[in-house]
Amino acid sequence: MSDAAGGSGTVGVVGLGNIGGAIAANLAEDGLEPVVVDADPQRVAAVAGARPAASVAELAASADVTITSLPTPEVVDAVADEWAAAAPVGAVLVDLSTNLPGGNRLLAERLAGSGHRFVEAPLTGGAVGARNRSLVFMVGGDDDAVALVRPVLDRLGRATFHLGPVGAGTTMKLANSLLAFAATWSSLEALSLAAAGGIDLRTAVEVVRTGGASNFYIDRVVDGIDVRDRPVQFALDLAAKDARLMEALADDSDVPAPVASALAQVLGDAVGRGLGPRDWSDLVVAAEQRSGRPLRMEPAPAGGAGEER
Repeated sequence: MSDAAGGSGTVGVVGLGNIGGAIAANLAEDGLEPVVVDADPQRVAAVAGARPAASVAELAASADVTITSLPTPEVVDAVADEWAAAAPVGAVLVDLSTNLPGGNRLLAERLAGSGHRFVEAPLTGGAVGARNRSLVFMVGGDDDAVALVRPVLDRLGRATFHLGPVGAGTTMKLANSLLAFAATWSSLEALSLAAAGGIDLRTAVEVVRTGGASNFYIDRVVDGIDVRDRPVQFALDLAAKDARLMEALADDSDVPAPVASALAQVLGDAVGRGLGPRDWSDLVVAAEQRSGRPLRMEPAPAGGAGEER
């Protein structure tokens, strides 16, 4: 096999959404001429310097390493089957999606049976990180397969952690997402309580930052709380899917995780309120609807503290 990671082989990208499209564009910028495919022809045409493929099978036949960036485990499984039917023996499939560890282990076993290799590389950093090459990859897979694809991942992000065999990367991704989701929602709940008490949210944020109980949301995100309907980078329905996976991982691991269960309920409720297609940043809208209190970085309305609800 050609050394795809070093740039002399061919890299394929299946799925050209916010993450996959940016990754393909960066590979093309590096002169690697990635082979790309997506259900949306406009996304394919948008990646200058890439080589379009008519199908996953056509892409698989010409790529040493194929990266998939797809929305659900079911879609990943279907694409993997089509890929394996055409990929040369020894080719590597690298999936960036969030799945359950058990599901990825089964996929790895299935691909090994057809002479192929599988690496999971879920990530954090979002669409902005993909564009700016600041992604953090949480990798699971056999040493030889990871060694082949790691230089590709390293050029696309700021850190690559090989955490162990297939399953370890996805476990870490879900653990990381649990922390990120919990920080966001607990911050919105705390701000809702402050708003209900008539406290200026900007002052509340200053108190939390000064008092030491802060987190990434309060430190870096809350200043944009007034902006709604942002372009979708990470949809709330995908966040709800990830929250369900966190809860399922806890069940599979026999680890009590009431926070994961609560987040699955909260995000399911947000989707039920019609917010699923909207960006993650609009989780604040769900908090407002649940509490009946506006969350803006401006003084609370006069008399809000004494209002009966």
